[in-house]
Amino acid sequence: MSQPRPLLIIGNRNYSSWSLRPWLCLRWAGIEFEERLVSLAQPGYGKGEIAEVLEYSPTGRVPALLIGSLQVPDSLAIAEWAAEQVDPGVLWPADADLRAAARAATCEMHAGFPDLRNELPMNITRRCRARDLSAGAERDIRRVIALWIACRSRHGAGGPWLFGQRSIADAFYAPIATRFRTYGIELPPAAADYLATVLADADFGAWESAPITDRFPFIDDVFPDV
Repeated sequence: MSQPRPLLIIGNRNYSSWSLRPWLCLRWAGIEFEERLVSLAQPGYGKGEIAEVLEYSPTGRVPALLIGSLQVPDSLAIAEWAAEQVDPGVLWPADADLRAAARAATCEMHAGFPDLRNELPMNITRRCRARDLSAGAERDIRRVIALWIACRSRHGAGGPWLFGQRSIADAFYAPIATRFRTYGIELPPAAADYLATVLADADFGAWESAPITDRFPFIDDVFPDV
C-alpha cells in the first residue's frame, strides 16, 4: 500500500519562521505534500492553545507534519523525516564529517539565539532599521554572522551554500536571512553573499510571493519604517 501524501500544517507565511524551515526542506527534497495554513490570529496565540492547531499538533504549535496517523510536530524532526525519504546528499551532506558539522549548525539554530528571535521577529514584507538592540541580540547577530562565514570558508567549496550544496542547515538559517534584510542589519561581504544566495532560491521565492493573510500590528510596529 502506498504511503499517504504528507500534510504540512503551517502558520502565516510572513511571520512563521518555524513553518518556513520544514516547508523548504520538503520542497528541496522533491517530496510531494499538501499544505494547510492555519490562522494564528486566534485566541490562544503564543500559548500553544489555538484550538484549530491542537487538532493537528499535540504541542499546539506549528509546523506539524501528518502522514496518515503519524504526527510530527517539530520542524527539525520534519526535516529529518524528509532527509530519510531521499538519497544521501540531498538534504544533508553525503560526507559524514560535513554532515556532523551541518547538524551542529542546524541544532544551534534550532535551540539558540533567543534574543535575536525576540527582538527581530520574522517579518518578510517589512523594511525598517533595527535600533537599540540588547547586548544579547547583538551577540546573537555576531554569532550567526561568524557561523555563516566559518561554514562558507571551511566547507563551502562545492557551492554557494553553508556546506557547498544546499542542506537542512540552509533551510534553518533562511528565516534569519529574511530578518537581516528586514531590519537592515549590516553584513560583511561573505555573509552578505550567502544571504543573497538564500533569498534568490526559487523555492524561497515561492514562499515569499504567496499572499499574506493575517497581519500582526505588534510585530509590524517593532521599529519605524525606513
